Formats: sequence, structure tokens, C-alpha cells
Amino acid sequence: MISQDTNQYLYFANNEGLLEFNGSSWSLYPSPNETIIRSVKIIGDRIYTGCYMEFGFWKRQVNGRLKYTSLSSKIKNKFINDEILWNIISYDQWVVFQSLNRIFIFDSLKGTLIIVPTKNGITKSYKVNNSIYFQSLNGGLFEIESGKSKLVSDNLVLQKNRIVNIFSIDEGLLIQTEFNGFYKLANAVLTKYATAIDGELASTNVYSSIRLSDGSLVIGTVSKGIFILNKEGNLKYHITQVTGLTNNTALSLFEDFDKNLWVGSDNGINCINLQSPIHSRTDETGNLGTVYAAKIYQNKLYIGTNQGLFYKNSATNEGFTLINGTKGQVWSLFEHDGTLFCGHDSGTFVINDANAKNIYSSSGTWKIQTIPNQKSVLLQGNYSGVSVIEKVNNQWIFRNKIKGFDYSSRYFEIDNALNVYVSHEKQGLFRLQLDPKLLNVRALSTYGSPKSGKNSGLVKFNNTIYYAYKEGIFKLNAKTKQFDKDKLLSSVFEKDQYTSGKMIVDNSNKIWLFSKNYIHYFSLSKVSNQLKQNVIPIPASLTNAMPGFENITQISNFDYLIGTTDGYYVLNISDLASQNYTVSITEVTTNKLGEKSNYQSVKNEGEFRFSENNISFDYSVPEYNKYIKAEYQYLLEGFQEDWSEWGTKSTANFKNLSPGDYVFKVRAKFANSAIENTAIYSFTILKPFYRTNLALFIYFLLLMVGSYYIHKAYRRYYHKQREKLIEENNRLLEIKELEMEQQFMKLENEKLALDVDLKNKELAASTMSLNSKNELLAFIKEDLKKTTENSASLSVKSVIRTINKNITEEDSWKVFKEAFDVADKDFLKKIKQEHPLLTPNDLRLCAYLRLNLSSKEIAPLLNISLRSVEIKRYRLRKKMDLHHEQGLVEYILAV
Repeated sequence: MISQDTNQYLYFANNEGLLEFNGSSWSLYPSPNETIIRSVKIIGDRIYTGCYMEFGFWKRQVNGRLKYTSLSSKIKNKFINDEILWNIISYDQWVVFQSLNRIFIFDSLKGTLIIVPTKNGITKSYKVNNSIYFQSLNGGLFEIESGKSKLVSDNLVLQKNRIVNIFSIDEGLLIQTEFNGFYKLANAVLTKYATAIDGELASTNVYSSIRLSDGSLVIGTVSKGIFILNKEGNLKYHITQVTGLTNNTALSLFEDFDKNLWVGSDNGINCINLQSPIHSRTDETGNLGTVYAAKIYQNKLYIGTNQGLFYKNSATNEGFTLINGTKGQVWSLFEHDGTLFCGHDSGTFVINDANAKNIYSSSGTWKIQTIPNQKSVLLQGNYSGVSVIEKVNNQWIFRNKIKGFDYSSRYFEIDNALNVYVSHEKQGLFRLQLDPKLLNVRALSTYGSPKSGKNSGLVKFNNTIYYAYKEGIFKLNAKTKQFDKDKLLSSVFEKDQYTSGKMIVDNSNKIWLFSKNYIHYFSLSKVSNQLKQNVIPIPASLTNAMPGFENITQISNFDYLIGTTDGYYVLNISDLASQNYTVSITEVTTNKLGEKSNYQSVKNEGEFRFSENNISFDYSVPEYNKYIKAEYQYLLEGFQEDWSEWGTKSTANFKNLSPGDYVFKVRAKFANSAIENTAIYSFTILKPFYRTNLALFIYFLLLMVGSYYIHKAYRRYYHKQREKLIEENNRLLEIKELEMEQQFMKLENEKLALDVDLKNKELAASTMSLNSKNELLAFIKEDLKKTTENSASLSVKSVIRTINKNITEEDSWKVFKEAFDVADKDFLKKIKQEHPLLTPNDLRLCAYLRLNLSSKEIAPLLNISLRSVEIKRYRLRKKMDLHHEQGLVEYILAV
């Protein structure tokens, strides 16, 4: 089932839940008990739904989302096993839910619920005028009065045939059955009501039906699609899967506020734009083919396709008939002087009703054109140049091919001076100067600018020749014979809109152009000679036309036939004016990067945390036209300075918005007519906490406190530094004093050392002197001894005794020891303490070694030989227990 709210949003009962469509996007709300929603009905601001053992309503919240409230939660134990709510009807303040067994009546004001039982079950319930009816199996038609059922008719037809729907008519009730068509019930009498499709309905079963606002009846069948009848019961349309439905089974029907017909089928949802300014004729069979040309001629519509030339009565919906002999590619249809010409792959045909006569077959014919001031002569562009056909004895015949030009002439135009301008996609633009008899090309010129281009076109409009290709549209300067760019027409191809340079001038002197996303036409203003541009937002992807072969034919004052690759559609330009459409913001969501979106209120101004500064807006114009799409333009004040480009996208996303106040605005246009309202949504992105006024105040306090403590710390630091500096200065002074004392002590020590050295020198000198004296005395002694041997003189012996007395070791050592102790205090004491086993002779030897005397110098002092000194030194090393590598003198000097 389908329903629509006051915002023109549509709601569909779906296998997975409640499906919402706002004109541009879909939203799915899961079923409350995860079962299929069988029925939906909008009453006021509530969306009532029924499903398996459950019914209730949905209501929109401030964030734009729907929330479900159950109405049957208190009567769960009263449901019959497997009871399903199939149908919903509104009646004043009551909402009627219907299952196959009972009727539940909910009072929306009091919140109370009444259950109406039936004896034989219910096939379906219906609201007609101010009454509620239902059919009971094998029971007939009943009406609910005062919460109870009342029999209306138990006619056998109503007992045995399932009633699909009931409509009100002047005579009473119009009842539609599943298999037997319509019946009238007036004054309790049931009679057959005949329609034009009774035979069709007899061969299928009817599943659904509605009456449209204009009184037409729509009948949905199980296997034959839908039938639309007028008030008199005559067939207006028969729409099936072949002509566009997704499935031939129409389960539900609904007419929206814009008088569009919605069809819920077994295989999707279909929207039929019954009031659309565009009516399509799709050739699903492929028999018609791609339409290249069309013409209304003698009340017949002729269609030229890649399959041939077809015709039908223009006032009916009958099928097309192929004209014999025209099978193959048709390029153009041209009417002149009461004759219809057909440009064909096989040449040129003259068409008379359903007959075709070939008057030229030497080459394919692209186009046929009149020649100024020559009514009986026509020029035609062929695959291999330009040729002439002429009217002779009231018959059109081929006259001649114009010599001197053999290029394909799909597009050509002729001026009053018999100059023919030909456009060739590969070779470029040509200007042919013809002789007066139209036999030869007197002069041939080519244009370097503008250049040739794919899908380029050439046309004469307002007596001016225009050439179009991807670089723009150029018009011929009659004086210079050069092409100058036309800025107004060239604007059509700006912003990569070029698809084709095909230009068409209609019977009302409008020039039509085709671009990527639009169809454009220009007409002369009624108050000036300026061109007025009109834009129809039908993209090339929807028209499905062959690029470079677009075609549009005026078939009435406002109706235009546009050919496509699979048929054609008819456009009424007078119905393109905007209705009372409104654009609205349907959804606002915010989110943190990488996290789920949060839905926000679309009615109230928003205030969002800084962490939710990624914002998306959904907006729409609830219009369900297949070909014409609403276009939108948005502006975010506080972020943008200019409006965005027009586009069909119905969402806008903004990421990482800075803190501040913003106003989002969106406006729309439909069929190039601006929609009056502008949807506005104001919101604020809050500052992060670290940038709020409170945070700034806290920062200020922290700064002041920090400054105080920093100042205090600096004072303490500098105080400590000052004390440290004073202490260091005092220490430096003490160090200097110590250094001075050390210097003084050093000087004293140096002086003492000098004194010691001096005394050592004196001691050494005295020792050496003593040594020399002893050597001398010894020498004298030896000489005296020799003399004594020769003469034993007493006097000599006396001298020898005196000498011996003066060279005694004890006296020499005593003198030396006293001098040595003065020069080197405590040495002998220290060496004795280190080596207690040393004898006085050993100490004496140490003293001599301390003076750094050699063995040779020591021998006389000890009055022994040099050999004996060496032996003494060896024994001294042993007593001192010195290592082999350790020198005796070095050790003694180090003590």
C-alpha cells in the first residue's frame, strides 16, 4: 500500500519495513516486529501501519526521523493466531484496522480500542462517503454502524465474487469485483455496469483499483498491467510491462497530490505522470526503431526511423504502420507546396497518404530545402553532393546533380545570392557559388575558421546562417562572408555541455539546441529584437537520442515530438511552468570523522559541538517527473560567498567547519522556473572548550598565577644566584689566599730545597774533601811504610800512627753523619724503620748512595776496595729485598 503526507513525502508498505521517499532520496524504517508491513495510511501527522499481529503509528520527531508507537501492545493476548492487519481506513477521529477476521477501531482522541468481530471473516473493508463497508465471505456486503456490523446486501453475486473496491455514484454504489467487472447497487438492487474493457477483465483477475481526482477509474490486474477508464467507462490507457511497468501485477494504486499515479507491483514501484508535460512512446518490440524525423501531414503522424517510414492517425493511440517501399533508413521529412518529401537512404520519396514514390535513387538523400524565389525547384543534399528536383506538370522529378562538388551534404543552407553553405564533419565548411541555372559550381571556397567538428551542424535562423560545433556557435556575416562567434548562443556549450551541434528551427521560428544536461530553445522577444533563452532540464541521458541526430518536430502550437533510440516522446512547453512546488530541507546530520551520523532537528536552530563539525544536508522538491529533474543551488553563509552551481544533486556536505554562526540556504527550480521559497537552516558550531570564554578566563587566571609563581621563582633563583655568587667570590678569595699561601710555601720550600741542595753540596764537598784528605794520608802512609822497610826510624812510625789516627773511619763517619742529618733529616731513621736489619755500615752506605756517590767515590770513604763496595751494594739489595729490575740508587733517592 502507498500513502502521502502533507509534505508530499510518499510512504510504502515494504517487505523490510516502512519506506519513505521525499522526492530525491529513500529512507527505510525497520518494521517494529521485523515482519512485512502490510498496510499504511497517513492520518493527520501520524503514519499508521499494520503488520503481523501488530499495529500502531509513526510520528516525526524534532530531528526529522520517525518514531513508532504500538497501539496493540496491550491486546497481544487477544490476537487470533497468525492475524495480519491488511487494511487501514480513517473515519473522523477513528482509525479502522482490518484483518481477515476482525475490525479494530481506534479512537485517536480518547485512545480507546473497539474490536468488531465477524462470523465469516472479511475479504476487505472500504470507505465510501461517510460510511465504512466490508465484505464477508459467503455473507455479502455489510456496513458498520455504532461499532456493529449491518447487512447491506446478500446478493449472490456479492457473496460469491470478491469485491475489489466500492465507489460512490449518483445512483448509489459502484462495486468492482475480481473477475466479473462492475455492478451498480441502487436501492438494494444490484445491476451490471458495462465498460469498454469487460472482455479484457474477464480473462484476468483484478487485484486493485482507485478513482482518480478527475473521475477516471484505474484498474490494476494480476497479469495485464493497469487499465485507465474515463468517467464513461471508455479506455484511455492500457499500461503494461511492455510499455513501462516493472511488472504486470499491480498490487496497489495511489494518486498523489500532483495527480501522479503510483503503482506498487510484484517487482518494484512505478510512477505514472498522468499530468506530465511529457508523454513517452517507448518501442519495446524494436519494430519502430530509432526515430530520426517526424511530421504531421494531412492529420497523420509520420515517423521516419532506421526501419523505414511509419504513419498513424495523429488523433488516436493506434499503432504505426510501415509504408511499403520505404523500409530502411529515413533521414528527413520535408513538406513543401502540399507535398511531403522523405529523405531516405535509398534516395528521395514523395509520400501520398500510405504510398511512397521514389523520384531519385542515385544516392541517399539527407535533406531537402527550398530555393529563394523558386517555388517549383528544390535543392537536396545527398551522399555525394547537391542535386535539384523540380515540379513538372504537377509532378516532382529529379532534374540534375550540381557539378563541381561531390562531398556528402548532410547540412546545407542557401542565401539569396545562390551561395550554398555546406557543413562536413571532416572536411569543414564550404561555400558554393552556383550559376543561375543551378547546374554548376562557379566558385568553391573553404573556411579555415571555424574548423570542422564532430556532430557539427548548420541552420538558417532569422535569415542568418549559423554553424555550431564544440567551440561554439558562429553566425555568418553577410558583408564579409565570414563566421563570427555568437556569445549568447555559444553559452549553451559552456562548462563542458557540448554533445552535438545539431540545430533545428521550428514552425514558430524558435531555434532548438541540445546539450549534455539540457534542451535549449531561443525565440525572439515580443518587445525587442533580442533572443530570449529558455532551458528545459532534460539531459541527453534521459532523451536517449543519437548524438548529432537529435530531432524535434513541432506537431501543434505547444506540442513537440522528440525522437529517441527506442521511440519518441511528446513535450508540451506550455505545461512546463512551475506549479506550487516548495523546496525543503529534509534531513540534517552531523558526525565526528569516522563515526556514525547523528540526526538533528530540521525545525529548530542547531547548536553542535566542535567535535561534530562535519554536517550534511538533504533537501528536495517532491516532484516525480521522469524526464525533468528539479535543480538546486545552495549557499552556506559564514563559509561561502557565492551560491553553488545549479545541479540535480540533493545533498550538500561540509567538513571541518570552524566555530561560528552559519546559515544554510537552498533554492530550486523546476523546468527552468524558479520555485518561490528558499529553505533556510541556521546553526552554530560551538567553540571547543579550550577556546570558550570560560577557558580563556581560566587561561588568564592560570597565566596570572603562573606569572606570580614564575616571578617568585625568579626572585628566589636570583637570590640564590646572588648568594651563590657571593659564596663563590668568597671561595675564590679563599682560594686566592690559599694559592698565595701555597705560593709562599712553595717559595719557602724552594728556599729550603735550595738550602738543602746547598748543604748537600757542602756535605758532598766536605765528603769529597775528606775523601781527598784520606786518600792523601793513605798515600803518604804508604810512602812512609816503604821508607820504614828501609829504615826503621822511630819518627816515621810516629808519623804513621798520627796518620792512622786522622784517617780512622769512625771520626770521618761521625762528622759526615752530623752533616748528613742536617742536610737530609730523618732519612737514616726512615730507612732503618723500613729495613730494620740494616747495620750501621749499611746505613753509612745508604747515606753515601743518597748523595748519589759512585762506588769508586765510596771506596776511599769506607777505606775498602772498589770490589768490596760492590759486594756491600749487592748485600744491601738483598737485605732490602729489592726486585731485580728495581735500581738500588733510585729506591734510596725515592725514600
